[in-house]
Amino acid sequence: IKIDGINQTFFMQFDSGSSTTVFYKKSLESIAKKFQNQLKIDTKNNEISSSFSIGNMKIVSNTFEVLNYGEEISFDNPNAENSIGTIGTDLLEKRITVLDFKNNQCSFIEKIQENDFSDFEFKKRKILIPSIIENENLKLLYDSGTSGYELITTKEIWQQYRLKNSVLKTEKGNSWGNTLHVYSASAKKKIQFDKLILNLSEVTYIEGTSDLQKFLMKRSGMQGMIGNKLFLNHKLILDCKNEKIKLE
Repeated sequence: IKIDGINQTFFMQFDSGSSTTVFYKKSLESIAKKFQNQLKIDTKNNEISSSFSIGNMKIVSNTFEVLNYGEEISFDNPNAENSIGTIGTDLLEKRITVLDFKNNQCSFIEKIQENDFSDFEFKKRKILIPSIIENENLKLLYDSGTSGYELITTKEIWQQYRLKNSVLKTEKGNSWGNTLHVYSASAKKKIQFDKLILNLSEVTYIEGTSDLQKFLMKRSGMQGMIGNKLFLNHKLILDCKNEKIKLE
């Protein structure tokens, strides 16, 4: 991304599990120190008024939230991917989003010919995609922040889908500074999105998720989360305004 008035490229993580776009305070403070008078952080309300661009698209708001998170910018390292915030699904409300994982490209466009699109839910800016596993209809939250996982679900469904003799992979995850314990096992299932059937080769569950996340999971009726790993050789097109989706 490019911030208006600053001749430097920064990075933001696209997180479809986050309903709002937020900036990281520690990163912004180091930018403000180097480029004085270009950024003004409202430390009292933890907000910033800013405009930035992704390619040719410009995003402007008087009230971006600022989180007490992030790291100082490494200005001297030309290869540093300085992450200064998270782009949330508020950005998707006014554009059709094309995520081309095969070619590592994303596009935010105003119009597209919507042939062979299917329905999904965009509840409270959450992307809930219908799918089928073993003839069971599931509603799955697409959370690009869980990018390295295929399907994250409850411990009960995890036990049901996993290959019983597969090696258990354990690791620690991080969610806004909170440590999570992540358990993955091999699976050999098919997961269907509309007419497209993909192989589900791994299933995961997480310990350490907050009671609020568990409550939201039950409230929305979703049975799990899918990350980017399932879509790596595909193109995902999301029209959040009209709740239409296509996976190619």
